[in-house]
Amino acid sequence: MRSITLVGIGAGHPGHLTLQAIGAIAAAEVFFVMEKGRAADQLVAMREAILARYATRPGWRLVRVADPRRAAGGDYQGAVADWHAARTRLLVEVIARDLPENGHGAFLVWGDPALYDSAIRILDAVAAEGLAFDLKVIPGISAPQALAAAHRIPLNRIGEPVHVTTGRRIGEGLPREIDSTVVMLDDGTGLAAIDPIGLDIWWGAYLGTPDEVLMAGPLTEIRDAILALRAERRAAIGWIMDTYLLRRSD
Repeated sequence: MRSITLVGIGAGHPGHLTLQAIGAIAAAEVFFVMEKGRAADQLVAMREAILARYATRPGWRLVRVADPRRAAGGDYQGAVADWHAARTRLLVEVIARDLPENGHGAFLVWGDPALYDSAIRILDAVAAEGLAFDLKVIPGISAPQALAAAHRIPLNRIGEPVHVTTGRRIGEGLPREIDSTVVMLDDGTGLAAIDPIGLDIWWGAYLGTPDEVLMAGPLTEIRDAILALRAERRAAIGWIMDTYLLRRSD
């Protein structure tokens, strides 16, 4: 039977790779990379640099897969479902074609495969289509972990919970009973919409990479600067991934 490993590679720094991840990369013979267009070429290049160093199996191959586009606007849940279905159909074809029986393939997953990533769900759907393989998941350093380390802070206050959500949901407001909220997958509109009164923010983009930028302070004072820097860096680099912690002020 084929085997496939989802390898969490961390938030951007090559040093985020765990010993378990390095071992999984060394064991694989075929690596699948979902390409998202020229704007995200840097993300593919980072994966290629990791493979050049740690993929040691003789004859290993890189298989590039053009990621289907997700429809913008309208029904978000429906658009995501359609996108995942298109990915599933594509990967059924690609894995069957490029990974031989008894072969060992791998996907290098940004951050951690279990936190706001679709790879596990999609490969489960691929298996449900009748393409048999053994699936393993290697955890990775997530963006919230990298954010906290970069700012030298804990994500939680002593004995208190942390809420993790998306930019799409943050516009609805913070949960009343939780003071610390980590926000991921924001296109900027969530941060722009949240009521800033009484909140502090620790923000970071391109975490762990040479392009890393950080800002922290009262949200009322620095939100405009964050949004301006965010737009500037996205225009200059072609993509942006940022994460931030919102916390009610003491």
